[in-house]
Amino acid sequence: MNRREFIKNAAVAGAGLFILPSGLRAAKNGPNSKLNIALIGTWGRGAAHFDSLSTENLVALCDINEDHLAFGAKRFPNAKTYIDWRKMLDDHKKLGLDAVVACTADHTHAFIANWSLNRDLHCYMEKPIAITVEEARVVRANWMKKKGKLATQVGMQRHAMQNFNRVRELVRDGAIGELTAAYAWGNRQVKPAGADYDEKKGILFYKDQPNRPAGYLPAAGEPPKGLHYDLWLGPSYEHPYNPGYFALGPGANCLSWNMFWDFGAGQIGDMGSHTMDLCWNAIDATLPTTAEAKGDPFNPDITPIKCESHFDLPANDWRGPIRVSWYQGRVLPPSPKKYIDLKEIDHGAMFKGTKGYVICSFNDRVVVPFGDTADFTYYKPRTPDKVLPPLGHFQEQWLNACKNPSLKTACDFEYSANMIELMLLGLVAYRAGKKLQYDPVKGQVTNHPSANQYLSRQYREGWKLNG
Repeated sequence: MNRREFIKNAAVAGAGLFILPSGLRAAKNGPNSKLNIALIGTWGRGAAHFDSLSTENLVALCDINEDHLAFGAKRFPNAKTYIDWRKMLDDHKKLGLDAVVACTADHTHAFIANWSLNRDLHCYMEKPIAITVEEARVVRANWMKKKGKLATQVGMQRHAMQNFNRVRELVRDGAIGELTAAYAWGNRQVKPAGADYDEKKGILFYKDQPNRPAGYLPAAGEPPKGLHYDLWLGPSYEHPYNPGYFALGPGANCLSWNMFWDFGAGQIGDMGSHTMDLCWNAIDATLPTTAEAKGDPFNPDITPIKCESHFDLPANDWRGPIRVSWYQGRVLPPSPKKYIDLKEIDHGAMFKGTKGYVICSFNDRVVVPFGDTADFTYYKPRTPDKVLPPLGHFQEQWLNACKNPSLKTACDFEYSANMIELMLLGLVAYRAGKKLQYDPVKGQVTNHPSANQYLSRQYREGWKLNG
């Protein structure tokens, strides 16, 4: 049977046969071929991907909000639409899917990443890749089995700023001597709808009920038509609907819900993923051997606003062991000089060496030498041919790697899962209230076994992490 006869017979057979876009499979992995991509989450961060994805075949859209789904369908009218991403991924063969871009609520990220990898689909996942240590480890393990065959990227798009390269060069090439410590911080103090914050006590409370600690939002009416709230809850415990979980606009709505334990990891999963990336990119770290943290009094519903966590990391082939720290909620590391006000950098990083400091934001950096020997005669700047090249367009880097998986992406699921595992282990230490000894191979706390309960979370029936 020739191709013309096949198409004719398929038309007679009826609508049950899904015809792939013309020209895709003939050269699936060629640089000029187009990918069949599904977008999960079609509003907010999802819309930020429209232009990049328009160069490929966007064959499926998924969103739990039918209004948002319609918004995406206006841009991609030929895409098949879904409200449940599980159904969409189960249809991956029918759709002829090659890749998935996911822009959903944080508590579903590890699920979608695992389901995509297990179906041999390339995956771009908005940050964070996970909200528990266990989730990060499962995603990384699945990715390592497919590395070199599938392309992955976590949406830490600030990584494409050239300042990331310049900071890495300064630290790696010894501008501050031997590296001994690294710090990252963010200054946000995000509060649930209707809540206020007592900075001295570190307590969140409702403005209209100051004696009641703030927690998950109370029941308030029914979800609007077209909002599939139960699917939004996904694997997390049931909580009554409240419009406060959806109060903010595109690009900021995550700040309505990501501070709740069942829905996110607070500032660690939000700007913490971007800011620690500044640090992580420069220090060539793997996983920590210790973790300790302190912050606001524990709230069983809401992650802390103010918190700091500290980790010991082993030596590698170019530096000795170092201490890495994360600060949030306007808690800051000590400044190296009285005249340097770190509060002026809302999200930044700092590196301490034997001869000085590098202090940076996403866009710029300064070097602060100290000591009589910090004369810079020891530092040899790179020649132009050795300077790290620009990363280029962050999403396009992933698209190119999908077509040629031997290409490396900057924030793949190994790099990103390692980084978020460290950050999330800080929340485990915060909840345990103890300094933890950690076995990074087994993923277990060794000195306080009771802390291991915080490495994972329970899921609702019908939701499988490694599906």
